[in-house]
Amino acid sequence: MAKPRRIIALNLGSQTIGLAEFRTEPRGGLVLQKYGLREALIDPANPKLDEAEVACLSELIAELEVQHCEVNYAIAPQSVFARFVKLPALEKEKIQQIIAFEAQQNVPFPMDEVVWDYQLIRGAGAEQIEVALVAIKADLLNDINKAVEEATLKTAIVDVATMALYNAFRYNYDGLDGCSLLVDIGARTSNLLFIESQRVFSRSIPIGGSSVTAVIAREFGEPFAEADFRKKRDGIVRVECEDRESADPETGRISELMRSAITRLYAEVVRSISHYCGQQHGNTPQRIFLCGGTAVARFVREFFREKLQLPVEFLNPFQNVTIAPGVPIEELSRSAHLLGEVVGLALRSIRDCPMSFNLRPVTVTKRRALERRRPFFVMAAAAIVLAVFGWGFYYAHAARIIRAGMEKITTINKPMRAAEEEIDKVRQQAGILDTVSLPLVTAINDRFFWVQLLEDLNARLPKDDIWITQLAPTSGGQPLGFDDELESTTKSSGPLVIDGLSLRGLYLYNPKQQEVVVDYFRNLVGSSFFKIDPNNQARAIKSTIPDNAEWAFPYELALDLKTPVKLP
Repeated sequence: MAKPRRIIALNLGSQTIGLAEFRTEPRGGLVLQKYGLREALIDPANPKLDEAEVACLSELIAELEVQHCEVNYAIAPQSVFARFVKLPALEKEKIQQIIAFEAQQNVPFPMDEVVWDYQLIRGAGAEQIEVALVAIKADLLNDINKAVEEATLKTAIVDVATMALYNAFRYNYDGLDGCSLLVDIGARTSNLLFIESQRVFSRSIPIGGSSVTAVIAREFGEPFAEADFRKKRDGIVRVECEDRESADPETGRISELMRSAITRLYAEVVRSISHYCGQQHGNTPQRIFLCGGTAVARFVREFFREKLQLPVEFLNPFQNVTIAPGVPIEELSRSAHLLGEVVGLALRSIRDCPMSFNLRPVTVTKRRALERRRPFFVMAAAAIVLAVFGWGFYYAHAARIIRAGMEKITTINKPMRAAEEEIDKVRQQAGILDTVSLPLVTAINDRFFWVQLLEDLNARLPKDDIWITQLAPTSGGQPLGFDDELESTTKSSGPLVIDGLSLRGLYLYNPKQQEVVVDYFRNLVGSSFFKIDPNNQARAIKSTIPDNAEWAFPYELALDLKTPVKLP
């Protein structure tokens, strides 16, 4: 018989933290061994909520003695973005691609900044595929996971509290027909789960117990902790048939505030039912299940029963869970409405659940992958050590053989080295001859340079309405003189090079007018002799604007040579 498996489940609620230890039964069921609940009673506006949660979590871990165990934990739904998306029926190969696209469209954050997962709700034989998407900011998830692991737990599965609650409901109430509405009245939000057949739809409402406590604190001008104690002591949700007068005005005022908050929640529940039936094509709920910390306030169940005219009861997540002998039954019955999430989390380790989200941080995923490969690393390290010794022996033997071979090669190479010295001398002589012949080769090549350049200028000249009248070499943008002037310039400034040409000519009065010069310029852009910027024709073209009084007009082109020509 297999040894019972130990499962640790943790629910990180907004105000209440639940931690439980389960064992597996031989037939695959769950056995609750022990559990603990702690309230982190902090004002929702207080930014140090995480510190209070870590302190409560550390107390629970020490109390239940589950240090260094793997844990399945759930994140409060207000920290997670959830969306239900309907897609047309697709082949399996395309579903992943379409869902990734839908996630980019629906998640209001860059995808590289979130951790997300999805679950197909309906797909077999349906006209549409319904997909549940959940996403959480990566930095927020890392902070939460860091707090859990600093409390000596090791992350296995990261779920969403509402989806863990849904798995627990399916496990304990799977035989119900029709639609059931699960109302989880938490500290910061109230979460609605519409459950029927094999589908689910959830909605989060920003009304919870902490909002009522905050109103009481403002009403009576007292700290948040004292207001929460007053709410639990005096809070009553009065039904319509009950006398609203109270002997204690403060108690009556608290009851009014409680009823106001629950009435607003009721209005949102009615609106959500209408949305589910109209937009999601679901059925009207036939029964209501309540859970969460505020659900057990006095007369909350009677309020919903009166308003909705439906059977209302508290969720019991332990109907199909075995309770170990050491667990106090009476205390558990008073806390069962707070433990649905931990039951759903424990189920993730023993069976395939209807909702199987896992929002593990990237660091945890990488670490677990590394742990799975650790035995292979150990074996690889042992193989490397053996290989090192083997190669060492091999190389020692090979070195002896190589040394003997090198001695033979050295004897053979002596005549070859003498021949190599002779070859080096011939190479040096060939280099000297190349240096002497280079100016002669250059002069021969330059004989044809100007002929080829003129042929290129003439070939690119438009056939009609334009001709060249003068060509003048330039150096540094200035035209070069000849004879005495050139000789004096050379003596004063050193050797000159021709780096450009000044081309002058005329174009006839024609329909295109000065555009014929621009056409010539564009033809010269493709020349291999000139360096021309096609986007800066104003630098190269100097033309006149024609009028009707002249039959021909001068133009001038300043052309830079790609290869300057040295003057002898």
